[in-house]
Amino acid sequence: MKKLFLILFAFCSLGVFAQKDYDWKKMDPKQRKEIINKMSPEERKALLIKFRNNMVLEQLNIDADDKEEFTKLYNEYMDKQKQIKSQFDSDFNPETLSEEEAKTKLNQSFDVGQQMLDNRKEYAEKMQKVIPCQKVLKLFNSESMMRDKMNERKPHGDKKGSRP
Repeated sequence: MKKLFLILFAFCSLGVFAQKDYDWKKMDPKQRKEIINKMSPEERKALLIKFRNNMVLEQLNIDADDKEEFTKLYNEYMDKQKQIKSQFDSDFNPETLSEEEAKTKLNQSFDVGQQMLDNRKEYAEKMQKVIPCQKVLKLFNSESMMRDKMNERKPHGDKKGSRP
């Protein structure tokens, strides 16, 4: 939950506005927290997706004519990445696994990683039909920078396992 608030705060700081005409940028953190706490989980998820999409559209400076098609592709890509990641259960302690179990888990992580890479390539090709290759590259670069920043904020030692 704390991570959600940090993400929302970061998006709000960029001047992105959400549904119901809330002016998130002008609200103090307590007001934002109250509004978010009153939302259903589905509403919070939709809000987060809207913030993410607006941030990407703004960062890549997508033409108005291409916004709808690009957003559809981008959301498909993100959903597929999430679906692929969910195939790998990272909630394990490698030190308690037998050699054979560890080898199986390692191979699973490689398989999932390859599927994610293949998906990334597939959607890079689809996105290039809507936006220039330079913007696709910028999207993937910013995606990895965002992931790195999120990993920096995670407390060390909380997870028993690792991600693919």
